[in-house]
Amino acid sequence: MANRTYICIDLKSFYASVECVERGLDPMTTNLVVADPERSEKTICLAITPSMKALGIKNRCRVFEIPKNLDYIIASPRMQKYIDYAAEIYGIYLRYISKDDIHIYSIDEAFLDITEYLATYHMDAKELALMLMEEILHEVGVRATCGIGTNLYLAKIALDITAKHAPDFIGVLDEVTFQKKLWDHMPLTDFWRIGKGTAKTLERYGIKTMGQIAEMDEDFLYKLFGIDAELLIDHAWGREPVTIADIKAYKPKTNCLSSGQVLMKNYSFEEGRLIVREMADLLCLDLVDKGLITDSVTLYVGYANAIKAEPSRGTVKLNRATSADCLILPAVTQLYERIVALEKPVHRINISFNNVMADNDDGAAQLSFFDNAVEDEWLKRNHRVQKAVLDIKKKYGKNSILKGMNFREAATTRERNRQIGGHKSGE
Repeated sequence: MANRTYICIDLKSFYASVECVERGLDPMTTNLVVADPERSEKTICLAITPSMKALGIKNRCRVFEIPKNLDYIIASPRMQKYIDYAAEIYGIYLRYISKDDIHIYSIDEAFLDITEYLATYHMDAKELALMLMEEILHEVGVRATCGIGTNLYLAKIALDITAKHAPDFIGVLDEVTFQKKLWDHMPLTDFWRIGKGTAKTLERYGIKTMGQIAEMDEDFLYKLFGIDAELLIDHAWGREPVTIADIKAYKPKTNCLSSGQVLMKNYSFEEGRLIVREMADLLCLDLVDKGLITDSVTLYVGYANAIKAEPSRGTVKLNRATSADCLILPAVTQLYERIVALEKPVHRINISFNNVMADNDDGAAQLSFFDNAVEDEWLKRNHRVQKAVLDIKKKYGKNSILKGMNFREAATTRERNRQIGGHKSGE
């Protein structure tokens, strides 16, 4: 396959940079952290400015880890503001690159396949990258860094490892330069897709670099990691066959909708059950909004860290594929009561609606031999109520119509409705 040219653009300390721009400050010289001041000092900083990183403070640190003698600004998260900035920057990309050649990796990072555009703009890859970076800085006020590579992996590694040491904040790699420059680079966790667990396993056998992975017997690596060894071996050589076109064309065999919470304090068994019902209720509305139904629900409940207890997991199969809260909530409640320990404090909850598929019957699944017309009409009425609730929320806000359970002391839905991704929306 002929080499392509990719760039991976990262918005430098994005949330913190946005907060500086909003205040008319330079993020390169201003000490600022984005963290919720209403939470405890143990709360994680969502972002810190480059000037704080230069002082040796780690990104994603906790507030109490910041030196007490350091003068800095705490900015409360404003997730909607960051989304608006990201959308404006995406608009800059679209001036020059088709959406079909852009893959948004995260709110502050994107891959662009610029192969077909270099001749059009009479530029090389670095010139095009610099133009985009300069427009982002000029129009939005946010600095960017960039990796350029002959495949997606090399563009990402060029960004993560080499760009930060370049005077223009641009790193460039192909397979040859990757092997020459980075085969001896340590630690392995600097490389995309190598976590602490993988690095620790490799280190037990004296493997600490990408070059050593490349030289290792492949059968041995497959015994260690199974099918995941294929990715590890390819990346050790700087290879990556997947393209943006492949990502765009990918269709998963199964789909799910999920929701998760890390609770602000430990919850009792009864309080945890309330949260599970709230979360399942919102997911039911999400199904209706998207025209989907589910046939089973998986529940994960983690306990307080202090008791070091194994989490509880379980799945319930529904009698029919549905989006009806009147069917799903009782099933999820029974699952919770069956798998969760009465005496253990609840701290983390995840719910997944499995095997999600299109709802072709507008809220009432095809009747089986054992179903009846009365139940079918009841489900249709329930579906109409859910649609009406959605319409009200969309017009007047998520908290404009709520259930009685949402007003109980331990409930979290009203607060979460004011958040995006578990953080304050700022609206």
